[in-house]
Amino acid sequence: MAILTIILSIAAIVLLITKLKLHPFLALLLVSIALGLLFGMKTELIISSIQDGFGGTLGKIGLVIILGVMIGAFLENSGSALVLANKILSIIGQKRVATAMGIIGYIISIPVFSDSGFVLLSSLNRTLTKKAGLSLAGTAIALGLGLSCTHALVPPTPGPVAAAGILNADLALVMGIGLIAAGLALIAALVFAHKVAARVFIDPGPLKENDHTAKDHQPGLFLSSLPILIPVILIVLKSVTASSSAEGWYTIKQVLAFLGEPVIALLIGFALCLLLPKKLDKNMLSTEGWVGKALKDSATILLVTGAGGIFGKILQNSDIAGMLGEALTQSSIGIFLPFLLAAALKSAQGSSTVALITTASVIAPLMATLGFTSEMDKAMVVVAIGAGSLVVSHVNDSFFWVVTQMSGMDVKTGYKLHTTGTFIIGTTAMIALYLMFCFFH
Repeated sequence: MAILTIILSIAAIVLLITKLKLHPFLALLLVSIALGLLFGMKTELIISSIQDGFGGTLGKIGLVIILGVMIGAFLENSGSALVLANKILSIIGQKRVATAMGIIGYIISIPVFSDSGFVLLSSLNRTLTKKAGLSLAGTAIALGLGLSCTHALVPPTPGPVAAAGILNADLALVMGIGLIAAGLALIAALVFAHKVAARVFIDPGPLKENDHTAKDHQPGLFLSSLPILIPVILIVLKSVTASSSAEGWYTIKQVLAFLGEPVIALLIGFALCLLLPKKLDKNMLSTEGWVGKALKDSATILLVTGAGGIFGKILQNSDIAGMLGEALTQSSIGIFLPFLLAAALKSAQGSSTVALITTASVIAPLMATLGFTSEMDKAMVVVAIGAGSLVVSHVNDSFFWVVTQMSGMDVKTGYKLHTTGTFIIGTTAMIALYLMFCFFH
């Protein structure tokens, strides 16, 4: 009964989002209230669950999401993302365009949304593909899949950050495990792009020399990399030094514990972003500028994240969590449970972020019952959800249309290349995670 109720509630969320075109925030909120009433929860408990679920979730991760989006906006608008992209191309080689674009996507999508990253790098990819005499299908798929890998698996992208916050997982551990799983998924993506996608010819069109050669107002490589590297280093250092018991480390641990908090680390990253424009204009920080647009972009993510927290709190405060936990512990699904749930949600409604947040909200009350209690277990569950949120991208996903429309693919070709590719990287990431899970258990 518990499993059936969960399935029906998730089906209701998907139906409201996909068929009735309801905003995910409203769908999650309405289904949460209906679920509470269905299980006979007192109205006072339903109201407190809504308040605690929404406020508690955003209290933990709201600022992290906002700062991550703001950093991405500065990297995108200042030209820093292109600087990093061109540097990688110079190292890998102009002829290895598909490999280069996959690696570029893998790195760029850590702070920048995959949709924005593809739009940002599309002209660069088209020009380099034409120069190398290749099919646009292979390089575009490599770029799209590379962007997808880290978008779903590596903080500070909002989806993994939100899932980590909901499950109280250590961000540094999620980063480390996510980077490994995403790296192996990228290898699978590149093999698919070279062996399958590259055989489908799509003309990249006329060569436009100035698409990526203009260097006016672009910051240097060192400055461009700082907003990404420094927050990651601080978060990792906090996690590493936290386990040290040496007396001489006490003050350093205190400092790193403060600087390595995700909110502070990303705030420092955003401060470093102010060095990126050639001339910092106060309008960039205004309501109508880069910051204002970034805040508007983060609003939906915040609302959906908060609503996901409500859904999880309702499950936590009703008897359904315990019943479902007991039922699932008798099965042998284990770490595949969050993967399969996220995959079902992603395939049904299209958004990786919604799949990540909703799945984390469902799994959160069941973590102890399922035996996922250690910090390593929590981080691995987040990555398992991320892997599931990659499977599969098709016509209900905005990124499907970004990749196909900007690469000249029809829907049939999009399914053959992009949709199949996302299935491959999602399952590869999950296999990699399962091997790591077995090693630590």
